[in-house]
Amino acid sequence: MTWMSEEEYSTLTGLDISAIEDLIEAGKLSVKVEDGERFINPSKGATEVVIPQKLQELSAKNTHEMIVQPEFVEKTIGTIINLHEKVLDAKDETLEAVKTENEFLREALASLQELYDEDRKTIHTLQEQLKLSQQEVEFMRRKYKLMWNKAIEEHTN
Repeated sequence: MTWMSEEEYSTLTGLDISAIEDLIEAGKLSVKVEDGERFINPSKGATEVVIPQKLQELSAKNTHEMIVQPEFVEKTIGTIINLHEKVLDAKDETLEAVKTENEFLREALASLQELYDEDRKTIHTLQEQLKLSQQEVEFMRRKYKLMWNKAIEEHTN
């Protein structure tokens, strides 16, 4: 916990010494005394008491000065509208980018589907060729078996 002198606290909060003493008497601030000098804990009361009280003092003194000028309102509204238009433009750009990406992905998917279909046709063709080759090998094996059996019979007779 850090402590500050009354002068430092006065500079930090913008309150004069008498207002700080009033807050100390009201128990709104933590105070300790060392070597005859008062130190204040700035973390207690700063957000709850000092700042709202200062704002109340300012608003009580300057209510007639705090009227918002029409030019300020117009500029503020103009700024808000400008920012809104920029957000809408950014949204439109984002939507366009997403649509473009979506179209690209759709085309890529169609291309992959075509490749898949071609691969399926190739696999089917290769399976048919393998089946025909197996049938041919089986036919040749039977043919050679018959030929060897005939050759063995002739040789033994």
